[in-house]
Amino acid sequence: MNESSLRLRPLVSLTLFLSAYSPLMIILAIRDLNFSMPYFFDSPFSSSILIFMAVGSSIITIKAVKSVVDGLPVVVTKAANKSGDMFSYTIPYMLSFMRVDLGDWKTLLSLALFLTVLFVMAYRTQTVFINPILAIVGYMLIDCTFKRDDKEMQALIIAREPIIAGNSIKLDKFSHYLYVRVDSGQKISEESI
Repeated sequence: MNESSLRLRPLVSLTLFLSAYSPLMIILAIRDLNFSMPYFFDSPFSSSILIFMAVGSSIITIKAVKSVVDGLPVVVTKAANKSGDMFSYTIPYMLSFMRVDLGDWKTLLSLALFLTVLFVMAYRTQTVFINPILAIVGYMLIDCTFKRDDKEMQALIIAREPIIAGNSIKLDKFSHYLYVRVDSGQKISEESI
């Protein structure tokens, strides 16, 4: 398969990672709300940065996945929905139930270190697309085995529609074991594969 222009470079991966935790950032900013303060937050600078990162990274992630319009045809041999894996992102959300002082530099440094470790693990394992924001806008994560030119491959596929064994679909490569489905369910002729 062709190398994709959206390969998971560190900056792209960081954006995807931040979007996965954008609901957490919004929750932390909401917990910092204080309507008796002039800017409505106890720590307006930190809260503003969290909101900006959450909204910005989510928009970029959704646009990046939707921007893929061409791919190579493959025939699906096996498919299993792995969208439940997205719940693994809920563990750090437990932070939102603790008192997090966004004005305390030690708290912010600890949070940054924690998220850095999570990012490095997600980047090294290429799992940054296991992303709840994509699930919210209708994407599924599918463990798929497919054939192209008599080669069988297994990878995770991001798709808006279910993938069924025996179907012919188009995929574009994001990383070594991660693809996105780029067709809208049209039938692809077997001769093109």
